[in-house]
Amino acid sequence: MTVEQAFREEWAHAVAILTRVLGDLELAEDAVQDAFATAVERWPAMGTPRNPGAWIVTTARNRAIDRIRREKVFQRKAELLGRLQELPAEEDDVSAIPDERLALVFTCCHPALSAESRVALTLREVGGLSTAEIAHAFLVAEPAMAQRLVRAKRKIRGAGIPFRVPPDHLLPERLRSVLAVLYLVFNEGYAATAGSDHVRDDLCDEAIRLAKLLAVLMPDEAEVLGLLALMLLQDSRRAARVTRDGELVLLEDQDRSLWDRSRIDEGLRVLERAASLRRPGPYQLQAAIAAAHAQSRPRSEIVALYETLALLDPSPVVRLNHAVAVALAGDVAAGLALLEEVQGLDEYHLLHAARADLYRRLDRTDEAAASYRRALELTANDSESRFLERRLAEVS
Repeated sequence: MTVEQAFREEWAHAVAILTRVLGDLELAEDAVQDAFATAVERWPAMGTPRNPGAWIVTTARNRAIDRIRREKVFQRKAELLGRLQELPAEEDDVSAIPDERLALVFTCCHPALSAESRVALTLREVGGLSTAEIAHAFLVAEPAMAQRLVRAKRKIRGAGIPFRVPPDHLLPERLRSVLAVLYLVFNEGYAATAGSDHVRDDLCDEAIRLAKLLAVLMPDEAEVLGLLALMLLQDSRRAARVTRDGELVLLEDQDRSLWDRSRIDEGLRVLERAASLRRPGPYQLQAAIAAAHAQSRPRSEIVALYETLALLDPSPVVRLNHAVAVALAGDVAAGLALLEEVQGLDEYHLLHAARADLYRRLDRTDEAAASYRRALELTANDSESRFLERRLAEVS
Protein backbone atom coordinates (compact mmCIF):
# COMPACT_ATOMS: atom_id res chain seq x y z
CA MET A 1 0.00 0.00 0.00
CA THR A 2 1.36 3.42 -0.94
CA VAL A 3 1.13 6.48 1.30
CA GLU A 4 -1.42 7.91 -1.14
CA GLN A 5 -3.62 4.81 -0.83
CA ALA A 6 -3.31 4.84 2.94
CA PHE A 7 -4.26 8.51 3.02
CA ARG A 8 -7.41 7.76 1.02
CA GLU A 9 -8.42 4.85 3.23
CA GLU A 10 -7.20 5.89 6.67
CA TRP A 11 -7.42 9.69 6.86
CA ALA A 12 -11.00 9.93 8.17
CA HIS A 13 -10.54 6.97 10.50
CA ALA A 14 -7.45 8.52 12.12
CA VAL A 15 -8.92 12.04 12.34
CA ALA A 16 -12.06 10.61 13.96
CA ILE A 17 -10.11 8.67 16.59
CA LEU A 18 -7.89 11.64 17.50
CA THR A 19 -10.88 14.02 17.58
CA ARG A 20 -12.76 11.74 19.96
CA VAL A 21 -9.81 11.63 22.33
CA LEU A 22 -8.69 15.26 22.11
CA GLY A 23 -12.07 16.94 21.71
CA ASP A 24 -10.42 19.28 19.21
CA LEU A 25 -10.92 18.68 15.48
CA GLU A 26 -8.27 21.19 14.43
CA LEU A 27 -5.58 19.69 16.65
CA ALA A 28 -6.54 16.17 15.57
CA GLU A 29 -6.28 17.07 11.89
CA ASP A 30 -2.87 18.70 12.39
CA ALA A 31 -1.56 15.60 14.20
CA VAL A 32 -2.80 13.21 11.51
CA GLN A 33 -1.36 15.45 8.84
CA ASP A 34 2.00 15.31 10.63
CA ALA A 35 1.74 11.52 10.74
CA PHE A 36 1.22 11.27 6.98
CA ALA A 37 4.12 13.67 6.39
CA THR A 38 6.27 11.29 8.46
CA ALA A 39 4.98 8.36 6.41
CA VAL A 40 6.07 10.09 3.21
CA GLU A 41 9.59 10.33 4.65
CA ARG A 42 9.86 6.86 6.19
CA TRP A 43 7.77 4.34 4.26
CA PRO A 44 9.81 4.38 1.04
CA ALA A 45 12.90 3.36 3.06
CA MET A 46 11.40 1.14 5.79
CA GLY A 47 8.55 -0.33 3.76
CA THR A 48 4.81 -0.09 4.33
CA PRO A 49 3.86 -1.09 7.89
CA ARG A 50 1.92 -4.31 8.42
CA ASN A 51 -1.08 -2.27 9.60
CA PRO A 52 -0.85 1.17 7.94
CA GLY A 53 -3.90 2.57 9.70
CA ALA A 54 -2.63 1.62 13.15
CA TRP A 55 0.79 3.09 12.33
CA ILE A 56 -0.83 6.40 11.32
CA VAL A 57 -2.93 6.58 14.51
CA THR A 58 0.03 5.77 16.75
CA THR A 59 2.30 8.24 14.97
CA ALA A 60 -0.43 10.90 15.07
CA ARG A 61 -0.75 10.32 18.82
CA ASN A 62 2.96 10.96 19.24
CA ARG A 63 2.87 14.03 17.01
CA ALA A 64 -0.09 15.36 19.01
CA ILE A 65 1.96 14.96 22.18
CA ASP A 66 4.76 16.96 20.57
CA ARG A 67 2.32 19.72 19.62
CA ILE A 68 0.64 19.79 23.03
CA ARG A 69 3.97 20.11 24.85
CA ARG A 70 4.42 23.43 23.04
CA GLU A 71 1.11 24.71 24.46
CA LYS A 72 1.54 27.78 26.69
CA VAL A 73 -1.47 27.18 28.95
CA PHE A 74 -0.49 24.54 31.51
CA GLN A 75 -4.05 23.49 32.37
CA ARG A 76 -4.96 22.81 28.74
CA LYS A 77 -1.61 21.07 28.18
CA ALA A 78 -2.14 18.75 31.15
CA GLU A 79 -5.73 18.01 30.16
CA LEU A 80 -4.87 17.11 26.55
CA LEU A 81 -1.87 14.99 27.51
CA GLY A 82 -4.08 13.16 29.97
CA ARG A 83 -6.64 12.46 27.29
CA LEU A 84 -3.99 11.01 24.98
CA GLN A 85 -3.25 8.36 27.57
CA GLU A 86 -6.50 6.75 26.39
CA LEU A 87 -4.81 5.93 23.10
CA PRO A 88 -2.50 2.91 23.04
CA ALA A 89 1.15 3.63 22.39
CA GLU A 90 1.58 0.35 20.48
CA GLU A 91 0.23 -0.24 16.97
CA ASP A 92 -1.11 -3.72 17.76
CA ASP A 93 -3.60 -2.28 20.25
CA VAL A 94 -5.10 0.32 17.89
CA SER A 95 -7.34 -2.13 16.03
CA ALA A 96 -9.50 -2.51 19.16
CA ILE A 97 -10.51 1.18 19.06
CA PRO A 98 -14.12 1.65 17.84
CA ASP A 99 -14.70 3.22 14.42
CA GLU A 100 -15.55 6.88 15.06
CA ARG A 101 -16.09 7.97 11.46
CA LEU A 102 -19.86 8.18 11.81
CA ALA A 103 -19.48 10.69 14.65
CA LEU A 104 -17.06 12.64 12.43
CA VAL A 105 -19.65 12.78 9.64
CA PHE A 106 -22.34 14.13 11.96
CA THR A 107 -19.96 16.67 13.50
CA CYS A 108 -18.94 18.02 10.09
CA CYS A 109 -22.61 18.25 9.06
CA HIS A 110 -23.92 19.86 12.25
CA PRO A 111 -26.76 22.31 11.50
CA ALA A 112 -25.07 25.02 13.58
CA LEU A 113 -22.57 25.35 10.71
CA SER A 114 -23.46 27.09 7.46
CA ALA A 115 -24.31 24.91 4.47
CA GLU A 116 -21.08 25.95 2.72
CA SER A 117 -19.01 25.09 5.79
CA ARG A 118 -20.68 21.70 6.15
CA VAL A 119 -19.85 20.76 2.57
CA ALA A 120 -16.26 21.98 2.80
CA LEU A 121 -15.60 20.39 6.19
CA THR A 122 -17.07 17.04 5.13
CA LEU A 123 -14.90 16.96 2.02
CA ARG A 124 -11.85 17.86 4.11
CA GLU A 125 -12.25 15.69 7.19
CA VAL A 126 -14.27 12.73 5.89
CA GLY A 127 -13.15 12.77 2.26
CA GLY A 128 -9.56 13.82 2.89
CA LEU A 129 -9.54 16.36 0.05
CA SER A 130 -6.96 19.11 0.30
CA THR A 131 -7.95 22.72 0.81
CA ALA A 132 -6.78 23.45 -2.75
CA GLU A 133 -8.97 20.66 -4.16
CA ILE A 134 -12.05 21.87 -2.31
CA ALA A 135 -11.42 25.47 -3.35
CA HIS A 136 -11.09 24.37 -6.98
CA ALA A 137 -14.24 22.28 -6.76
CA PHE A 138 -16.35 25.25 -5.71
CA LEU A 139 -14.46 27.95 -7.62
CA VAL A 140 -13.29 29.72 -4.48
CA ALA A 141 -9.82 31.15 -3.86
CA GLU A 142 -7.70 28.79 -1.77
CA PRO A 143 -7.02 31.33 1.05
CA ALA A 144 -10.77 32.01 1.32
CA MET A 145 -11.51 28.28 1.55
CA ALA A 146 -8.76 27.84 4.15
CA GLN A 147 -10.35 30.57 6.26
CA ARG A 148 -13.77 28.96 5.88
CA LEU A 149 -12.42 25.64 7.15
CA VAL A 150 -10.59 27.27 10.07
CA ARG A 151 -13.72 29.18 11.10
CA ALA A 152 -15.82 26.00 10.93
CA LYS A 153 -13.41 24.00 13.10
CA ARG A 154 -13.16 26.81 15.63
CA LYS A 155 -16.93 27.14 15.75
CA ILE A 156 -17.20 23.45 16.54
CA ARG A 157 -14.79 23.94 19.46
CA GLY A 158 -16.17 27.29 20.60
CA ALA A 159 -19.82 26.30 20.44
CA GLY A 160 -19.19 22.98 22.12
CA ILE A 161 -20.64 20.97 19.24
CA PRO A 162 -20.46 17.39 20.51
CA PHE A 163 -18.43 14.78 18.68
CA ARG A 164 -21.00 12.00 18.63
CA VAL A 165 -23.75 10.27 16.72
CA PRO A 166 -26.93 12.16 17.73
CA PRO A 167 -29.36 10.53 20.16
CA ASP A 168 -32.38 8.79 18.64
CA HIS A 169 -34.75 11.74 19.03
CA LEU A 170 -32.40 14.01 17.03
CA LEU A 171 -31.18 11.45 14.52
CA PRO A 172 -33.82 11.89 11.74
CA GLU A 173 -33.32 15.66 11.49
CA ARG A 174 -29.53 15.44 11.72
CA LEU A 175 -29.38 12.61 9.19
CA ARG A 176 -31.29 14.80 6.72
CA SER A 177 -28.53 17.38 7.06
CA VAL A 178 -25.85 14.77 6.37
CA LEU A 179 -27.66 13.43 3.30
CA ALA A 180 -28.23 16.96 2.00
CA VAL A 181 -24.50 17.68 2.24
CA LEU A 182 -23.57 14.53 0.30
CA TYR A 183 -26.20 15.29 -2.34
CA LEU A 184 -24.91 18.86 -2.70
CA VAL A 185 -21.45 17.47 -3.40
CA PHE A 186 -22.84 15.04 -5.96
CA ASN A 187 -24.99 17.64 -7.68
CA GLU A 188 -22.06 20.00 -8.05
CA GLY A 189 -20.26 17.19 -9.83
CA TYR A 190 -23.30 16.05 -11.81
CA ALA A 191 -24.06 19.53 -13.17
CA ALA A 192 -21.41 22.07 -12.22
CA THR A 193 -22.82 25.49 -11.42
CA ALA A 194 -19.94 27.26 -13.16
CA GLY A 195 -16.80 26.67 -15.17
CA SER A 196 -15.92 24.93 -18.41
CA ASP A 197 -16.94 21.38 -17.44
CA HIS A 198 -20.58 20.38 -17.19
CA VAL A 199 -19.73 17.17 -15.32
CA ARG A 200 -17.09 17.04 -12.56
CA ASP A 201 -15.97 13.41 -12.36
CA ASP A 202 -13.96 13.96 -9.18
CA LEU A 203 -16.91 15.28 -7.19
CA CYS A 204 -19.30 12.60 -8.45
CA ASP A 205 -16.83 9.90 -7.45
CA GLU A 206 -16.16 11.47 -4.05
CA ALA A 207 -19.87 11.85 -3.24
CA ILE A 208 -20.51 8.21 -4.14
CA ARG A 209 -17.53 7.09 -2.04
CA LEU A 210 -18.81 9.05 0.96
CA ALA A 211 -22.35 7.71 0.48
CA LYS A 212 -20.99 4.16 0.40
CA LEU A 213 -19.09 4.85 3.62
CA LEU A 214 -22.28 6.16 5.24
CA ALA A 215 -24.19 3.08 4.00
CA VAL A 216 -21.59 0.84 5.66
CA LEU A 217 -21.83 2.81 8.90
CA MET A 218 -25.67 2.99 8.85
CA PRO A 219 -26.77 -0.15 6.93
CA ASP A 220 -30.37 -0.06 8.18
CA GLU A 221 -31.18 3.54 7.25
CA ALA A 222 -33.40 3.36 4.17
CA GLU A 223 -32.79 6.94 3.02
CA VAL A 224 -29.01 6.48 3.18
CA LEU A 225 -29.42 3.57 0.77
CA GLY A 226 -31.91 5.59 -1.25
CA LEU A 227 -29.42 8.41 -1.73
CA LEU A 228 -26.65 5.99 -2.69
CA ALA A 229 -28.96 4.30 -5.22
CA LEU A 230 -29.94 7.69 -6.65
CA MET A 231 -26.31 8.72 -7.10
CA LEU A 232 -25.36 5.44 -8.74
CA LEU A 233 -28.28 5.50 -11.16
CA GLN A 234 -27.79 9.13 -12.14
CA ASP A 235 -24.04 8.67 -12.46
CA SER A 236 -24.57 5.70 -14.80
CA ARG A 237 -25.37 8.25 -17.53
CA ARG A 238 -22.14 10.22 -17.06
CA ALA A 239 -20.47 9.20 -20.35
CA ALA A 240 -23.59 10.05 -22.37
CA ARG A 241 -24.35 13.46 -20.86
CA VAL A 242 -21.76 15.41 -22.82
CA THR A 243 -20.16 14.88 -26.22
CA ARG A 244 -16.42 14.51 -26.74
CA ASP A 245 -16.39 18.23 -27.46
CA GLY A 246 -18.01 18.95 -24.11
CA GLU A 247 -21.46 19.74 -25.49
CA LEU A 248 -24.50 19.04 -23.32
CA VAL A 249 -26.81 16.17 -24.34
CA LEU A 250 -30.32 16.02 -22.84
CA LEU A 251 -31.59 12.75 -21.35
CA GLU A 252 -34.01 12.05 -24.20
CA ASP A 253 -31.21 12.46 -26.78
CA GLN A 254 -28.55 10.38 -25.03
CA ASP A 255 -26.96 7.26 -26.53
CA ARG A 256 -28.10 4.63 -24.06
CA SER A 257 -25.34 2.26 -25.16
CA LEU A 258 -22.99 4.61 -23.31
CA TRP A 259 -24.84 4.18 -20.01
CA ASP A 260 -22.82 2.22 -17.42
CA ARG A 261 -24.67 -1.07 -16.96
CA SER A 262 -22.68 -2.07 -13.88
CA ARG A 263 -23.60 1.23 -12.19
CA ILE A 264 -27.26 0.69 -13.05
CA ASP A 265 -27.25 -2.87 -11.69
CA GLU A 266 -25.55 -1.74 -8.49
CA GLY A 267 -28.02 1.12 -8.07
CA LEU A 268 -30.99 -1.22 -8.57
CA ARG A 269 -29.63 -3.65 -5.96
CA VAL A 270 -29.14 -0.86 -3.43
CA LEU A 271 -32.62 0.51 -4.15
CA GLU A 272 -34.12 -2.94 -3.65
CA ARG A 273 -32.38 -3.19 -0.29
CA ALA A 274 -33.74 0.23 0.69
CA ALA A 275 -37.27 -0.73 -0.33
CA SER A 276 -37.06 -3.91 1.75
CA LEU A 277 -36.74 -1.77 4.89
CA ARG A 278 -40.25 -0.39 4.22
CA ARG A 279 -39.50 3.19 5.22
CA PRO A 280 -40.02 5.19 2.02
CA GLY A 281 -38.56 8.66 1.64
CA PRO A 282 -37.75 11.33 -0.95
CA TYR A 283 -34.34 9.97 -1.92
CA GLN A 284 -35.76 6.51 -2.51
CA LEU A 285 -38.48 7.98 -4.72
CA GLN A 286 -35.97 10.00 -6.70
CA ALA A 287 -33.92 6.83 -7.09
CA ALA A 288 -37.04 5.02 -8.29
CA ILE A 289 -37.52 7.74 -10.94
CA ALA A 290 -33.88 7.34 -12.03
CA ALA A 291 -34.41 3.57 -12.13
CA ALA A 292 -37.51 4.03 -14.30
CA HIS A 293 -35.42 6.01 -16.79
CA ALA A 294 -32.68 3.36 -16.69
CA GLN A 295 -35.20 0.61 -17.37
CA SER A 296 -37.11 2.59 -20.04
CA ARG A 297 -40.33 2.43 -18.05
CA PRO A 298 -43.45 4.19 -19.45
CA ARG A 299 -43.55 7.97 -19.07
CA SER A 300 -46.83 7.69 -17.21
CA GLU A 301 -45.09 5.65 -14.52
CA ILE A 302 -42.48 8.37 -14.10
CA VAL A 303 -45.20 11.02 -13.77
CA ALA A 304 -46.91 8.90 -11.09
CA LEU A 305 -43.65 8.62 -9.16
CA TYR A 306 -43.21 12.41 -9.29
CA GLU A 307 -46.74 12.88 -7.99
CA THR A 308 -45.93 10.61 -5.03
CA LEU A 309 -42.64 12.44 -4.46
CA ALA A 310 -44.45 15.80 -4.42
CA LEU A 311 -46.58 14.53 -1.53
CA LEU A 312 -43.45 13.84 0.53
CA ASP A 313 -41.43 16.80 -0.72
CA PRO A 314 -43.55 19.59 -2.25
CA SER A 315 -40.50 21.74 -2.92
CA PRO A 316 -40.38 24.06 -5.95
CA VAL A 317 -37.68 21.96 -7.66
CA VAL A 318 -39.74 18.77 -7.29
CA ARG A 319 -42.80 20.57 -8.68
CA LEU A 320 -40.70 21.85 -11.59
CA ASN A 321 -39.49 18.33 -12.40
CA HIS A 322 -43.04 17.01 -12.15
CA ALA A 323 -44.22 19.62 -14.64
CA VAL A 324 -41.47 18.66 -17.08
CA ALA A 325 -42.31 14.96 -16.68
CA VAL A 326 -45.96 15.66 -17.51
CA ALA A 327 -44.89 17.55 -20.64
CA LEU A 328 -42.51 14.81 -21.77
CA ALA A 329 -45.26 12.24 -21.22
CA GLY A 330 -47.19 13.95 -24.03
CA ASP A 331 -49.28 16.76 -22.54
CA VAL A 332 -47.02 19.78 -23.07
CA ALA A 333 -49.74 22.32 -22.36
CA ALA A 334 -50.58 20.68 -19.03
CA GLY A 335 -46.90 20.57 -18.16
CA LEU A 336 -46.54 24.27 -18.95
CA ALA A 337 -49.57 25.08 -16.81
CA LEU A 338 -48.04 23.21 -13.87
CA LEU A 339 -44.70 24.93 -14.42
CA GLU A 340 -46.31 28.38 -14.31
CA GLU A 341 -47.63 27.54 -10.82
CA VAL A 342 -44.12 26.98 -9.45
CA GLN A 343 -43.05 29.75 -7.09
CA GLY A 344 -39.68 30.75 -5.69
CA LEU A 345 -37.38 29.80 -8.58
CA ASP A 346 -37.16 33.09 -10.48
CA GLU A 347 -33.34 33.08 -10.17
CA TYR A 348 -33.00 29.39 -11.08
CA HIS A 349 -31.82 29.07 -14.68
CA LEU A 350 -33.28 25.58 -15.15
CA LEU A 351 -36.81 26.90 -14.55
CA HIS A 352 -36.43 29.33 -17.45
CA ALA A 353 -34.70 26.71 -19.61
CA ALA A 354 -37.57 24.28 -19.00
CA ARG A 355 -40.18 26.95 -19.72
CA ALA A 356 -38.35 27.85 -22.95
CA ASP A 357 -38.31 24.21 -24.04
CA LEU A 358 -42.03 23.82 -23.46
CA TYR A 359 -42.78 27.03 -25.34
CA ARG A 360 -40.57 25.70 -28.16
CA ARG A 361 -42.54 22.46 -28.30
CA LEU A 362 -45.76 24.48 -28.55
CA ASP A 363 -44.28 26.65 -31.37
CA ARG A 364 -44.54 29.76 -29.18
CA THR A 365 -41.17 30.93 -30.45
CA ASP A 366 -41.15 34.52 -29.15
CA GLU A 367 -41.88 33.38 -25.60
CA ALA A 368 -39.35 30.57 -25.96
CA ALA A 369 -36.67 33.04 -27.06
CA ALA A 370 -37.36 35.33 -24.10
CA SER A 371 -37.07 32.41 -21.67
CA TYR A 372 -33.85 31.15 -23.27
CA ARG A 373 -32.38 34.64 -22.90
CA ARG A 374 -33.34 34.73 -19.23
CA ALA A 375 -31.81 31.29 -18.66
CA LEU A 376 -28.61 32.46 -20.34
CA GLU A 377 -28.43 35.44 -18.01
CA LEU A 378 -28.55 33.13 -14.99
CA THR A 379 -26.20 30.29 -15.94
CA ALA A 380 -22.45 30.38 -15.36
CA ASN A 381 -21.60 27.01 -16.88
CA ASP A 382 -20.00 27.17 -20.32
CA SER A 383 -21.52 24.00 -21.78
CA GLU A 384 -25.01 24.97 -20.61
CA SER A 385 -24.55 28.43 -22.10
CA ARG A 386 -23.58 26.97 -25.49
CA PHE A 387 -26.57 24.64 -25.42
CA LEU A 388 -28.96 27.47 -24.59
CA GLU A 389 -27.43 29.68 -27.28
CA ARG A 390 -28.03 26.97 -29.89
CA ARG A 391 -31.63 26.58 -28.82
CA LEU A 392 -32.12 30.34 -28.83
CA ALA A 393 -30.79 30.50 -32.40
CA GLU A 394 -33.27 27.79 -33.43
CA VAL A 395 -36.31 29.73 -32.21
CA SER A 396 -35.17 33.25 -33.14
